[in-house]
Amino acid sequence: MTNLENTLSIFALGGINEIGKNMYVVQYEDDIFVIDCGSKFPDESLLGIDLIIQDITYLQQNKDKVRALIITHGHEDHIGGIPYFLKQLNIPVYATELTAGLINLKLKEHGLLRHTELTIFHAASKLSFGNVDISFFRTNHSIPDCVGIVFHTPIGAVVHTGDFKFDLTPVNNDAPDIHKMAEIGKNGVLVLLSESTNAERPGFNPSEITVGGHIEEEFRKAQKKVFISTFASNVHRVQQVVDAAQKTGRKLALLGRSMINVVSVATELGHLRIPDDMLIEPYEIGKMDPEKVAVLCTGSQGEPMAALSRLSSSNFRHVEILPDDTVILASSPIPGNEKNVSRIIDNLYLLKANVIYGSGGSTGMHVSGHANQEELKLMLTLMKPKYFIPIHGEYRMLYKHKQLAESVGVDRENIFIINNGDVVDVDHTKAYQTRRVHAGRVFVDGLGVGDVRNIVLRDRRVLSEEGMLIIVITVSKTDGQLISEPDTISRGFVYEPDAKELIKEVNEIVKTTVTNLSSIHGSKRTAIRQSVKKSVESLLFERTKRRPMILSFLIEI
Repeated sequence: MTNLENTLSIFALGGINEIGKNMYVVQYEDDIFVIDCGSKFPDESLLGIDLIIQDITYLQQNKDKVRALIITHGHEDHIGGIPYFLKQLNIPVYATELTAGLINLKLKEHGLLRHTELTIFHAASKLSFGNVDISFFRTNHSIPDCVGIVFHTPIGAVVHTGDFKFDLTPVNNDAPDIHKMAEIGKNGVLVLLSESTNAERPGFNPSEITVGGHIEEEFRKAQKKVFISTFASNVHRVQQVVDAAQKTGRKLALLGRSMINVVSVATELGHLRIPDDMLIEPYEIGKMDPEKVAVLCTGSQGEPMAALSRLSSSNFRHVEILPDDTVILASSPIPGNEKNVSRIIDNLYLLKANVIYGSGGSTGMHVSGHANQEELKLMLTLMKPKYFIPIHGEYRMLYKHKQLAESVGVDRENIFIINNGDVVDVDHTKAYQTRRVHAGRVFVDGLGVGDVRNIVLRDRRVLSEEGMLIIVITVSKTDGQLISEPDTISRGFVYEPDAKELIKEVNEIVKTTVTNLSSIHGSKRTAIRQSVKKSVESLLFERTKRRPMILSFLIEI
């Protein structure tokens, strides 16, 4: 690091040029503050990987300076990495009430509840850490208890918006605190970090409350059971489903662990209002008249093991989708999930269900929780930042947000589009981006964290695409000569009963290679295995134009 005296440094370890695993860092001299700690789900190229989290090497190297982990809201891409983070760096965590409740579920699951210092704050709270004071302001998003964060440093204020939209008629009546935002801007904002997810979408985002009427209408029209799938964390949407069920005389069943957990926490904290006799257990569904039942489930993004996916393949205990049942997907597919969602929709049609799906605007069943262009410009206008860093989005979104900032008067040279690890340093006179810190991604695979690297993923990709050939060679320990015929086993490459001639050719070339090699090198194990691998690879590519993984095992007797 360079000399940090009287210098403010801002960078991201996740969330830039990507959607997910958000983590941003604000550092003033020797005080480091971490904002959010999310996880990201892998795409189909990352075979076997469960989660992607941030590489926090820089924070570990400076652990004595890290003062707090502050969470803006309770979505997975902002809290999903917390247990893995705390196992490496156990620092105090600060969150609002609902967010803290959701974090506690994760801490309990990982056995960290008793070892974590988790402090609850509110939008009106103020925190003090030496030279840096921290305050908050209330925002809207698709989950309650969201805040933006203000870091008051000796050289100026840094504002992080969190995920937000301007919903003036929110379901929970907690409107965004526009007056406080304006006051923050009036007092002066040195640097603004603002989310960019919907920077390509013009206009204003519709209010979440508009979804409730459409849900209720479909509940009234449905002749049999109603199944509705949405994000478990969208507590406002869940409340509107509850309200629609109550108004149409339906009991409600919850399917999916995350849905049950979120509803439990949100109800306990007063963010959800559910009549005492409304919820039923899954096994009760089949005993009731179908027109008196609604089912709220997870899986709107096509996750293979989520409730909706299992329902669509008739693989959920006690519950099944029957002809003329209504299935509502109250969401829009996240980019990359379209194929999985389409597969589920096809399966639902095969079950002869009435399926309501599509983009939010076409069905009225979904509105985004992120700010559209006019809302992003409103935030910029309220804050009036000297320097601006667009965050939380892919490059095209960040670039569009940069253009929006220019359109409302932010100087072009004061806008920084950065990558994860790029550092923006700010002093009394200027801001500049000339250095980097270490940043990257870490793979979680089962109980392993960081033990799966690119070489392992490459091997998995080869196995999935080309298969594997195992060759067992038995030689004499004294002279290296073959004692028996090579034993060749194919897995995912060719079906052995149909490829006897090819397997025979492989065995012949193995015998020739081992015989020639033993007369030259004796019985050197490494030389024999490498030569066999090279010879067999050439033969197989010539015969099949495929390159399976070849594993040779040498047994000396």
